[in-house]
Amino acid sequence: MNIHEYQAKQIFKKYGVPIPKGIMVESVKDAVIAAEQLGGPIWVVKAQIHAGGRGLGGGVKLAKSLEEVEVLANEILGMTLVTHQTTAEGKLVQKLYIEDGVDIKEELYLSVVLDRKLEMPLIMASTEGGMNIEDVAENTPEKIITIPVDPAIGFQSFHGRKLAFGLGLTDPDEQKNIIKFAHKLFKLYMENDAEMIEINPLVKTGKGEFIALDGKMGFDNSALGRQPEIAAMRDLTEEDADEVEAAKYGLSYVALDGEIGCMVNGAGLAMGTMDTINYMGGTPANFLDVGGSANAETVAKGFEIILKNPKVKAIFVNIFGGIVRCDRIANGIIEATKLTDVNVPVIVRLDGTNAPEAAEILKNANIANLIVGNDLGDGAAKAVAAAKGN
Repeated sequence: MNIHEYQAKQIFKKYGVPIPKGIMVESVKDAVIAAEQLGGPIWVVKAQIHAGGRGLGGGVKLAKSLEEVEVLANEILGMTLVTHQTTAEGKLVQKLYIEDGVDIKEELYLSVVLDRKLEMPLIMASTEGGMNIEDVAENTPEKIITIPVDPAIGFQSFHGRKLAFGLGLTDPDEQKNIIKFAHKLFKLYMENDAEMIEINPLVKTGKGEFIALDGKMGFDNSALGRQPEIAAMRDLTEEDADEVEAAKYGLSYVALDGEIGCMVNGAGLAMGTMDTINYMGGTPANFLDVGGSANAETVAKGFEIILKNPKVKAIFVNIFGGIVRCDRIANGIIEATKLTDVNVPVIVRLDGTNAPEAAEILKNANIANLIVGNDLGDGAAKAVAAAKGN
């Protein structure tokens, strides 16, 4: 789960991580009132969406008067912001964050992310703040410092010294400040079950202090049950409506750009299915994992969600019957076609327990657009052919 910048900064403030003063608003009138309360003389008007690159997309602008705050708030609020981290359709700006201006001497980059390979948090930092960190990683990877932190021992002084030296800080006070800053950031990362914290830019002021000018946080969804305050920050309007609906039925759904809808049980099989579709010359329209207890209702909901995508030309159902028998799944698929109007070819490949019985059930169903795949390769090939109208 991701949260907005203003929410991340609420958490930063709770842990003593320095931030500029700011107020979230949802109207132009309130933006001006917020600017008056902050005092100025310089303000930053920031679009609040769950994506980075807002500044490059025109969603973060500097105002030097209350009149400018009003003009910029009117310009940004309600705009559809497209950045390198949004889809081509962009995201509607429904909230603004009005923030005090800051004395900026240098812009740095600092993040804490989960390194799945190392199985521990990783602090990343760079002197190239304010830039797209992916570009820095590609073009000048030597400018990125990485510091793994074993959660068993936590953030220690040697981690802090490596960070300070890596950022080229020679002033003892600045070194102490950045170490203290990183220590607090790591503590909030661990205590809130975060998966990612990114501050870009982290600014160094003329006094050698460090302030989080931006804030981006993502959390482990599986841990939200023990993080009620974090869970309460969820903004469903920022999430894909189909993914939210799918989650209500226990389905894991991610929309993609292809033309073949996929319905699979198990994330590994789903990835393998999408790879096979690509290998056969097609492109998957989605990732959809119906889990290990697929039934007629979940399969019907899966069909309904997949078919909301007008690009879908065929659906490939690839399910392995382990705990749930294939014949039961086959009956579930047939029932699902009665619950949902499935108007594209559906290619079904079932394997596992009672697979022959399932094939017989599907064959005898006499559903015109239902095609049986003999194995993964055969099913994927038939799905690709059906999507191409062959």
